Formats: sequence, structure tokens, C-alpha cells
Amino acid sequence: MTILNALLLGIIQGVAEFLPISSSGHLSIAQNLLGMGMEGADDVFFDVLLHLGTLAAVFVAYWADIREMILEFIQMIRDAAGRSSPQRVPSARRMILLIVVGTLPLFLILIPPVKGFVEGLYANTFFVGGALLATGLLLYFCDRVPKGRKNERTATLADVLLVGAGQAIATCPGISRSGMTICMGCFRGFERRFAVRFAFLLSIPAVLGANILQIKDVAAAGGIDVKLLPAYILGVLVAAVSGYFSIRLVRMVADKGRFGAFAYYCCAAGSVTVILSLLKFFNLLWYKAAV
Repeated sequence: MTILNALLLGIIQGVAEFLPISSSGHLSIAQNLLGMGMEGADDVFFDVLLHLGTLAAVFVAYWADIREMILEFIQMIRDAAGRSSPQRVPSARRMILLIVVGTLPLFLILIPPVKGFVEGLYANTFFVGGALLATGLLLYFCDRVPKGRKNERTATLADVLLVGAGQAIATCPGISRSGMTICMGCFRGFERRFAVRFAFLLSIPAVLGANILQIKDVAAAGGIDVKLLPAYILGVLVAAVSGYFSIRLVRMVADKGRFGAFAYYCCAAGSVTVILSLLKFFNLLWYKAAV
């Protein structure tokens, strides 16, 4: 892992995590087709750090909402202790409920056979290319959905469960998490700004949970190489800064309902990935035949 690799991977993570173009898909391409990855614990630990960098970007961009939910959660505990409840449920309290319900489908990914299957897809660049093509089609049709009006007060539990199911599907590399959750929200009639806000707030427990599980893998693999700390730090900072500006860009694009450029990009990236994978496959066959 060089400083340049850390810089590039940080940019890829920060931009692709929030723009609807799949960060996992692009990191898989960078590591499996371009040879920019690391091995073993270093690879897993750097992936954790990059996700923490983008998580910091979410906290900065949505700190007002997060702070309000934290305060409301404390008030919920006080209400429970005092056996009282407000006459009208605050928006922040309902948002907490929606995020909890929307996170539930992710637990299905923790089932060992499912988890193993999904993890195995990261090295399959043929799948990644096809998934990017599917993401492009999803974004294309999202642009053509009438604008909805649902928000945290009017969205139903069924709505957020379906959005959460979309987030669970997006654990597959090449399927954009932000693209899938925003599009699912729009398909369910969410107001576009709320669809974006809910999608990014929904990512917080998902990213935290995934990182906790990955840290266990790092410990089991034998720790980290301290010589890589400068590269780690650079990658995290770049992921956080580029992630913050990517969130702002997605907000602007979603307001105007113009995901078309991202749709075309995903289709192009998916096509190129499939072609490169075919070339790599045939080169491997030619090498084995020559040997």
C-alpha cells in the first residue's frame, strides 16, 4: 500500500459511497482489476477506516438531525422512567423508529450462508459489472417516478422496511447503497429531500455494525502493520472530505430529480468492468495453455 494508493482509494470510497455509483463495486474493481489493494488484515482494517471516514462525513452533513435524535432518545428514556408520553410524537422520535425498523433487514445478511455468499461476490468482477448495470437502470427509472410527499410523519413501517430491504440487497458489490435506498424511497412516494436524508441517516447503524464485525476479523487475522499508519490517515481524511462534498452533490441532484448522468455512468462502468473481466479471464486461460 503506497501513499498514492491510499489517496486514490480514499477518493473512490468518499465519492462512490454517497454518489449512487457503488463504493463497494469501485473498490472491488480497484483491488481485483487494478491491483490497488492490500492483503489480509491490512485490507480489512483499511476498509474499516475508509468507512469510518465517510461515516464522519454523514455526521458533519446531518449533525442537526443526529443531535436532535440523540436528545430525543434521552427524552424517550426519561419518559419511560416516568411512565409518561407526549401527546404528539415528535418528528425526531418517529425518525428513530423508522431507522430502527429500516435497519432490521440487514440482520438477514448476518446469516452465515448469506454472509459468506455476499462476501464471495467481492472478488467476482463479472457480478460487479452486472450489478453496476442494474444500478444504472434503477437510477434511470427513478428519474421518471412522480415526486412523492411522504416524510418522517407519514411514511409507514412497510415503506421503511422496503427501503431497508433495498439497503440489505446493496451489500452486494456493484449495487449502490445510496442509490438503492434513495430510489426505493422515491418508489414508495417519499419526498425527494426526505428520501435522501433518510437514506444517509439509515447508513449510520449499518456502517457502525459492519465495522464492528470487521474489527473482529482484523483481530483474528493478527493485527495491523503500523508502518502503514500514514497511508491509513491520509485515506481516512480524503474519504471524509470527498464524502462530505458528495453528500451535498446528491442533495442537489435529488432535488432536481436528475440521476440520469449517474445512470449512464453506472451502465458505462458496468460494461467496461465486464469487458475487462473477460480480458483478464482469457489472458489467464492463455497463460495456463502456454504453461
